[in-house]
Amino acid sequence: MADIPRVTYSNIGIDFSSVHAHLDSLIPNFEKSALGRVWTTPFATGELVGVVSPIDGKRTLGNFPKSTASDVRAAVASARSGAKIWNRSTLDDRLSFAARWREALMARKYELGLAALYEIGKSRLEAVGEAEESVDMVEYYASELKANNGFTRPMKELVANETAVSVMKPYGVFAVIAPFNFPVALSVGMISGALLTGNAVVYKPSPGCALTGLLIAETLAEAGLPAGVFNIVLGDGEVGRLLTTDPGIDGVAFTGSHKTGMGIFRHMATLPHAKPIIAEMGGKNPAYVTRNADLERAAQGVARSAFGLQGQKCSACSVVYVDEKVKSDFVDKLVRFAGKLVVGDPRKADTFMGPVYGDATVESYRSALCEAERKGRVHAGGFATNGLTANYILPTIVELEGPDRLTRDELFMPFVVVRGFTSLDKAIEEGNDIPYGLCAGIFTKDPTELKQFLDTAEAGVLYANRASGATTGAWPGAQPFSGWKGTGVSGKGGLGPWFLPQYLREQSHTIMTK
Repeated sequence: MADIPRVTYSNIGIDFSSVHAHLDSLIPNFEKSALGRVWTTPFATGELVGVVSPIDGKRTLGNFPKSTASDVRAAVASARSGAKIWNRSTLDDRLSFAARWREALMARKYELGLAALYEIGKSRLEAVGEAEESVDMVEYYASELKANNGFTRPMKELVANETAVSVMKPYGVFAVIAPFNFPVALSVGMISGALLTGNAVVYKPSPGCALTGLLIAETLAEAGLPAGVFNIVLGDGEVGRLLTTDPGIDGVAFTGSHKTGMGIFRHMATLPHAKPIIAEMGGKNPAYVTRNADLERAAQGVARSAFGLQGQKCSACSVVYVDEKVKSDFVDKLVRFAGKLVVGDPRKADTFMGPVYGDATVESYRSALCEAERKGRVHAGGFATNGLTANYILPTIVELEGPDRLTRDELFMPFVVVRGFTSLDKAIEEGNDIPYGLCAGIFTKDPTELKQFLDTAEAGVLYANRASGATTGAWPGAQPFSGWKGTGVSGKGGLGPWFLPQYLREQSHTIMTK
C-alpha cells in the first residue's frame, strides 16, 4: 500500500482516490466481521448494552458489557499489580514496546479508522486521518522519550566524589478517560503518555465508543505488555466517577467537558494529598479576518474548521470576527463554500459532514438556531432534508450584532457566528473574553496585524492564513496542543515536547562515590 497517500488534517488538495478505492474494498468485510459482535472483556461483567451507529440509528456496532463497581475495583487492583513491573521498566523496555505498538496500530490503521467512522459518523478522510495521527503519536512520543534519555539529567557536583542526578519516575497508575469525538487518537494519546513513561493504565472509553476502545486494547495486547499494565473498563459517567475516585489511582488523564473535568479536580481537592490531573476541557475558538486577508482562503479555512466533524471538535472555529469593510464579501464566500460541502452518509467518498452525535446535540442545535433567528440573521443552516435522519445538520452560519452565549459557550455543533469589527484590538479583546483558551486563527497579509494577533491572542494553539483549517489541524510533533485558561490546567499540551513529563515526578539522587 505504498502508493496510498497518508491522510492528515491539513494535506488538502491531494488526490485521495487510492485511499477511497482501498476503503471501498475494506468496508463490506468490515461490516461483516467487526460489527454486531457480542464482546467480552475481563473487567466488564455487567449487563450487555447494544450500541447503534449514528449514521442511521439502526446498524448495531456491537453488544458491549458494562463494568460494575467491583469490576472497576478489580481493574485498579490489576493495574497496581502490573505497575510493580512496569514502573520499574527500563527506557529500552518502553522504547521496544512503543515500536511494537506502533507496528500494531499501523497494521490495523484502516480498521481503527472505519470503527471511528461507524461509531461517530466521521467522514472517511477524517476517520483515516485520526488513525494515522495515532500511529504518529506513538512514534513521536517515543522519539521524545529517547532524545531526552527518559528525562534523566546529571546535575551539579558540589563536592568531590559526589554525583547528583535528576531522575523522572512514574506516578504509578493512571486513569485515562477519553471522549467520543476522537475515540482513537485522543485515547491513544493519553494511553501512550502514561505507558511510555512507565505508568500502568486503567482506561475508560466514552460510553458509545467501546468498539474503538476494545480494538485499541487488542493492539496493546499484540504489542506484548506485561499482564496488568493496561486494563479497560466500559460504561457511562458513573463508571468514570468510580474510576477517578478510586484510592488506587495515582493520577488522571482526561479529555472532555469542562464541567466533568472540574468535578475531577474538586474530588482531588478533598484528598490527603494532591494527585496529578492532565486535562483538556473544551474550547471556543475565534478566527479573525482583516481587510488585508485573502478572503477565498479565509472562507475555506473557516468553513473547514467550523464544519469538519460536524463542528464536534474542541478546536472547531465557532466564531469569526470580520472587518466591516469586507464582511459582506466574506460572508458571501463563506456561504458559497459551505454550500458545496456534502452532508450525508459518511461511508460515501464525497461526504464531508456526517451526522451529529446524540439526540442532545440535535436539541441543542435547534435551540441555538431559534436563538440566532431571534437575535440576528441566519445566512445558512437548518436540518438536512434529503431523506436523512434528524441528526444530519447543514453547515450553519449566523450573524450577531453583539456578544452573547452563542459567542462564548462551547456548542459542539456545525454552527459558526460572524461578528463584524472596526478595530482588530477590540475584536481580539472580545475573542479573548471567554472561559476557554485552546485555539485561535487569523487571516491577514499584513505583518503588523499578524504580530498583533500572535502577541495578544489568549490561546495555546495559534494559526495564520491556514486554508486547511482556521483553528484546527494540529499534528504530533508539528503543532503542540496546549489549552489555556479553562481549557487546560498545566500550560502544557499534547502533541508537543512537554507532554510526557506531565506523567512523571522528579526525584534527585545524590551519591557519594568514595
